[in-house]
Amino acid sequence: MKCLKNGEVPNKTEKDSFLSRYTKGIIMEKILFSELNCSREILRAVEDMGFEETTPIQSMAIPVAFTGRDVVGQAQTGTGKTAAFSIPMLEKIDLSSKHVQALVLCPTRELAVQISEEVNKIGKYMRGLHILPVFGGQDIERQIRGLRSGAQVIIGTPGRVLDHLRRKTLKLNNLKMLVLDEADEMLNMGFREDIEAVIEEVDHKIQTLLFSATMPKEIMNIINKYQDEPEILKVTHTELTTPNISQVYMEMKDRDKLEILTRLIDIYNYKLSIVFCNTKKRVDEVTDMLQARGYMCDKIHGDMKQTLRMNVINKFKRGDIEILIATDVAARGLDIDNVEAVFNYDMPTHEEYYVHRIGRTGRAGKEGISFTFITSREFHLLRSIMRYTKSDIKPHPIPKISDLEAVKRDLFMNKIRERIEAGLDHKFIKIIEEFSEGSYTPIEVAAALFQMELEMENVKEIDSIDNTKKVFTEKPDRNASKAGKGTRSSRGMVRMHINVGNNHNVRPRDIVGAIANEAGIEGRLIGSVDIFDSFTYVEIPESQAQRVLERMDKRVIKGKSISIEKAKDSKGKSKGTEGHNKRKSEGYKGSKSEGFKGSKSEGSKGGKTFEGKDREKKRVKADRPRG
Repeated sequence: MKCLKNGEVPNKTEKDSFLSRYTKGIIMEKILFSELNCSREILRAVEDMGFEETTPIQSMAIPVAFTGRDVVGQAQTGTGKTAAFSIPMLEKIDLSSKHVQALVLCPTRELAVQISEEVNKIGKYMRGLHILPVFGGQDIERQIRGLRSGAQVIIGTPGRVLDHLRRKTLKLNNLKMLVLDEADEMLNMGFREDIEAVIEEVDHKIQTLLFSATMPKEIMNIINKYQDEPEILKVTHTELTTPNISQVYMEMKDRDKLEILTRLIDIYNYKLSIVFCNTKKRVDEVTDMLQARGYMCDKIHGDMKQTLRMNVINKFKRGDIEILIATDVAARGLDIDNVEAVFNYDMPTHEEYYVHRIGRTGRAGKEGISFTFITSREFHLLRSIMRYTKSDIKPHPIPKISDLEAVKRDLFMNKIRERIEAGLDHKFIKIIEEFSEGSYTPIEVAAALFQMELEMENVKEIDSIDNTKKVFTEKPDRNASKAGKGTRSSRGMVRMHINVGNNHNVRPRDIVGAIANEAGIEGRLIGSVDIFDSFTYVEIPESQAQRVLERMDKRVIKGKSISIEKAKDSKGKSKGTEGHNKRKSEGYKGSKSEGFKGSKSEGSKGGKTFEGKDREKKRVKADRPRG
């Protein structure tokens, strides 16, 4: 271990030499978690959290930490530091022993709680793992009971950890790893003596990982005094946000996302746009629903072979498809100059993902725009992104029906002008003349044709919310209900029960396509499609219910003659509803509660998918706004 004499501080030359010798800089380099030498339990947990690829600090720190070397990571908050040290830390834990084997020191109780929750999620499949946060302001007797019960990982503030060491309620005889997180902040808060006192309690060789946003001389002193020739890793950025990218956000309920996305696409008519989702399953769902509504789109994600992904990307470059739906990992390295818009359908799980996403537009000097969809509980993530990028992301109103009508009207008028200029068939002129000889004027006939073409039945307004102050003042409502969690049909809609499901290889596009074709209903008017093993629920406009019942009964979907009926008011009494609600409750209990708790991946709640024991349910959200 390289040490300085007591009180000695490295001078600037020594510091620069030390950094130049050991620092490795990296620019937006990422790898798949599956490429790391992680246990199955950790890979499974990471997948549950919606992560596919590492952030730069993770891709650098995790492999080095796996070798047992000491690490210094210079990276800002929000770059994925917690997972960067948590994964190698958990891999070192001997679950058969209840002794303290890892200690994480951090500056505040809030950060201690956040880290504890994150580590718990990463280690949730490690049976016998116990993690205990200790910090001031909490009943120390409760912490002592937790320590006596046994915990392999302790996460706490320096003062309270030192207090336990002096009380002999915390022992570090079996410690394997020490992590100093946000070390510069701990020094700024006056914890240097406490940190050193904690380190001095360890009388054997351990691995140390230090993370800091800055590298002042006090940090260099700790590095030289207590670390053994560490690998110093520094994250640098070549691209944050650029002035030619307009950045806006829109608050909405998760169930309204698809409707708002289609409205924006219809109104602005972008030639090329990318829709980013957090998970592969979400990409599949959004792609299915957009294709069912007639949009020229395709998808790329990590489960697709590279050749297939490249085929889709080439189609996108040629303009054969207008909308590309992608996960962050699949879109890595995309270099397409003419992308006009990026839609963050799900909030990105890391600030750097946001930078990478919106960087797909506004390239080669062209202007671009990014739309970020957020729910009421995600404003803290938006604030983090704004701080990280030092940019002002402005609120954007939700498009109104009148906006859609104006666009459709203009398009229809242009088609009429083009038709007239190309020449009219005399037989159609004669039809109008015959109408005019009766009780209708030519203007009334034209107005009727316009109404038939442009009328938008059963499309309701989506409430806009004034969020101008919310970004900076409102804390997320931890008691708010999950968007889209209910099973009842939306206002103005009727829920139908169809006797086909996953067992018949039915997909959302099959249901939407069959109803649209047989009953003559536009695909965009069809609401949520919930597919189960042997049956499906689908929402349709109430005014179209009888027509659907008459025209769909005994029709064939995927080779099976179907029966369709109205689902009764869902209180567990209707056909299939009890099982539906029961499975839903079990599915959330088993995974969702763990997958969301206290993580930045909490970003887009509706966009996460969770596959625990309840694998028979396949839920596809595509709710339409209903007043």
